[in-house]
Amino acid sequence: MLRAMEADLELVIVFETWNGVLVAVARTLLESAGIPFVAQGETVQDYIGAGRFPGGYNLATGPVRFLVERRDAADAAAVLRDVTPA
Repeated sequence: MLRAMEADLELVIVFETWNGVLVAVARTLLESAGIPFVAQGETVQDYIGAGRFPGGYNLATGPVRFLVERRDAADAAAVLRDVTPA
């Protein structure tokens, strides 16, 4: 994962989902490919309101967004291209 305090990083969103299973899959694929990332919103899903709805997400926090450095965006998109909701 990227260090949150690293300066001068230009991060871009390469994937976002409400689905907790897809969050785990995306995390595993990016880690396996050695692509540093930030999973924005993943840890706050259970902190606001009633937590996750029965569908596995929290409307107040929005989807989990995977961000990578711009230079890694094409590689990350290629790794995640088949990760889609069923």
